[in-house]
Order: sequence, then structure tokens, then C-alpha cells
Amino acid sequence: MILRICWLFLLAVQLAARAEQKLNIFIYSEYLPAAVVAEFEKRFDCKVVIDFYEDSEAMLAKIQTGGASLYDIVVPTDYIITAMVHQKLLAPLRLANIPNLKNLEPTFKSPPYDPGNKYSVAYQWGTLGIMARKSGTPLKNSWSVIFEPKDQAGPFLLLDSPRDTIGAALKYKGWSMNSIRPEPLKTARDLIIGAKNRSLGFSNTVGGKNKVLDKSARLAVVFSGEAARGMAEDPDTYFFIPREGSEIWVDNLSILANAAHRDLAEKFINFVLEPEIGAKISNEYQFATPNAAAKKFVDSKLLSNPVIYPDAQTMKNLEFIRDLGGDSVLYDQLWTSIKSQ
Repeated sequence: MILRICWLFLLAVQLAARAEQKLNIFIYSEYLPAAVVAEFEKRFDCKVVIDFYEDSEAMLAKIQTGGASLYDIVVPTDYIITAMVHQKLLAPLRLANIPNLKNLEPTFKSPPYDPGNKYSVAYQWGTLGIMARKSGTPLKNSWSVIFEPKDQAGPFLLLDSPRDTIGAALKYKGWSMNSIRPEPLKTARDLIIGAKNRSLGFSNTVGGKNKVLDKSARLAVVFSGEAARGMAEDPDTYFFIPREGSEIWVDNLSILANAAHRDLAEKFINFVLEPEIGAKISNEYQFATPNAAAKKFVDSKLLSNPVIYPDAQTMKNLEFIRDLGGDSVLYDQLWTSIKSQ
């Protein structure tokens, strides 16, 4: 009888331990292939639960208001990491558990927003631009097709992301995407409100791509990966980075400070950094990989696609969005004003 009780107790402990093998991920939609998730679950005998957001500000707001204990891994854009570190929302990475960090391109090792990769590992990178249909009036290679009524060449969608959209308006006028001066910010606000009133409204980048594909929009502000996938579906579409310049961004894998499954989260990051896994992600979603070792497994057509990997001249005209600390409230106020009018 005693042996039976002990056996049942041990079985219960084993089942409880197995039940704890669950990884909770908070990530952008259409950004983590189902096949990659299935392979991780099989290899590590666990369950991956995924929840989605559409912009970094929405992710941060949820984490700040009780979501910190709901997830293990989040995927913050570069400038959000600084804010999350300051607010003690991220756990330091135990890099000894992530040996595949060595596979990253030198550019993405110890980036300026996270020296030493203390809190983040690059996941995918890309640019911001305009996806459009070729049919119709030729479009200027300029943000003016969004911000100037005279250059509008059909229905369009704005990106529902404050720093990206305000940054585009600032860039159009020749200012930094990180300006905090009153004149540039007021001008950007007025440009966006004017565009909003002529547009089909705001959308996330996936929705913008889909509206161009179904021909309900002539153009939309989107990220490069969505545009590349859309162009593969419909050769009458194309993507351009306006001549005034635009944004380069890096999305990263980070672990929340209250993560219940920190060990499994580090295994997942190391898993994603495997060359063939990294290539599977980039091949499916067609964003640029920061993983040097993965490139030999990436489709050669993607590697030579300037939408995904811009040429050197275009890269010179791209700018990272930075965390502005206390001045970020200026952008929050601006976005509230834009949305309310």
C-alpha cells in the first residue's frame, strides 16, 4: 500500500512538472511560423501558447498593466527595449544558455540599444516604406504621395503605429525621426491629420498589405517583409522607400522579468538562432535575418531582393527610432491629438 502511494505521488510530481513545460509568447501577428513552433514543442516536449499584438506601444502598455506575469517571451522593437530595461520589465539573459548567439551578424551583436546583448537577441530586421499597385497614375518616389493632396494617386492606408507614422512625416520634411522640437512635431501632426482625412484610415502592416492586394487601396504604409510577401502574390504590386529616407528597425527576442519559464525561454531563443531555424523564419515571412549562419539556408531569391536587403546607398538614408525617455510623452500626446481629430 505504501509503495502504491509513493508511486502515485511520484507520478503526480512528474505530471505536474510536465504541465509546467509551457512557453508563453507575446509577438506580432504573422511573425512566427507554425512549423517552427511545432518543431520546438516536439524537441523540448512542451506546449507553446502565443498571443498577438500589432505595435510595440500596445505590447508595452499591456505589459505595464498586468501582462508582465502572463508571458515569458516578448518581441520588442529596438527603441522599446531601452524603456523596458529602465522600467525593470526584462530579465537579464544568461548568455551561457544561448551559445548560438555566435551566429549573429557582427552588426547585431552588442547593438547600441542593448550593449552586450544583456536583454535582447535580434530576431528579424527590415525597413518602413510604401507598398503600391503599379497600375494607375505613376507615383512619385516620395512620402508626398501620402502627405500631399496634389500627389495622392488613389485610396491609401496609414500605419497604425505612432513612432513609425510620425517619423515618416518628420522624414518627409527633412527632420530626424526622433525630433522633439515643437515646430517639426506640429508640422508632422498637421500632415498626418490631413492625410488621415483623405485616407481609408489606419491599419496594421498586415492589413495594409491585404488591402493593396484586394485592390481596395492603391497604396499603404507597410514594413518590408509584408511588402515582399505581397509582391510574391501579385506582380502588379511593388515597394519603395521614399527618397527622403525612412526607418530601419530590429525586432528582438527578450524575456520578461516575471517569466515563469525562464529556462525554456532561453532554450527557445537559442533554438531560433540555429541556422536552419532562422532561415525557416526568414523564408516564410521574408524579413531580413540578422543570423549570418542562417543565410546559406535562406532562399537565394530573397537574399538578392532589394526590398528585403536594401542596397548600400538606400541604407545610408535610413534611421533608427530611438527611445526618447521622458520626451516620449510628446509623441503620446501628438498621437492622441491625431486620433481624436
